[in-house]
Amino acid sequence: MLERVRPIALLVGRVVIGVVFFAHGWQKFTATGLSGVTAFFDSLGIPLAGVAAPAVAVLEVVGGIAFILGAGLPVFGPLLALDMLGAIVFLHAGNGFFVEKGGFEFVLTLAATSLAIAFSGGGPLAVDSLWQRRRTASSEAAPVA
Repeated sequence: MLERVRPIALLVGRVVIGVVFFAHGWQKFTATGLSGVTAFFDSLGIPLAGVAAPAVAVLEVVGGIAFILGAGLPVFGPLLALDMLGAIVFLHAGNGFFVEKGGFEFVLTLAATSLAIAFSGGGPLAVDSLWQRRRTASSEAAPVA
């Protein structure tokens, strides 16, 4: 039973976290705008805010899509976790733990989940897994000289 449910659980986890990251990245482009995000990052003392703001926005959009698809998980998972660690250091740490006071519990959860997804393999319903199976099948089918 557990083996039948695991692929679905990994898919749901990836999709939900991917949608959260995508939505936050998309918001940076559409609702706040990159100039607003840059000004906000600058007010937080984030170094190179003019570079960091678009980099974070792109990472969250592309990383969110990658999580949804299950593609590039070992790359995007740690990058998104680092993104969230930056949010903790520059914004949330001084507000305590709980989210209702601006604390870091939500972004810490996103960071930890990003790492878990990154090293889960994404499950059999992930692009990474499908690609790996094709590579394995191709190498097994290759004639031996």
